Amino acid sequence: MLKFLSKVKIEFNALDPRTAACMEFLAQCNARTAKESNPSCQLLVKRRTDSFPPQISVTFVNGVEETFDATSTPAQTIRKMILEKGQQLETEQMFREAGEKWPVIIPEEELRQSFPGTKPRKAEDKKQ
Repeated sequence: MLKFLSKVKIEFNALDPRTAACMEFLAQCNARTAKESNPSCQLLVKRRTDSFPPQISVTFVNGVEETFDATSTPAQTIRKMILEKGQQLETEQMFREAGEKWPVIIPEEELRQSFPGTKPRKAEDKKQ
């Protein structure tokens, strides 16, 4: 998960009962395998003393920053969203390295074409 991120900032009040997602996400970020996937990712923890709601902010390697409300979003959901965005970044990078334009624009007429599909052959048909 961390390989797609350059910075993670977790803010919470330790006495706030809504910090479960922050604590779980922090544990995931501190895991050995996560740290090894991107040692240069900055992990910042801000322990607050006010009633500010817990939040997790992440900065992707392309500079895009996203903030999640940790009171209503479970850590697994945040992790899943990061992985989905990361796969999109990998795809974009792969296209750019191949010299293709990004985003890929599919002409309208190709979108409307029917797809004939494929029919699997039976073993008997293959022998003939």
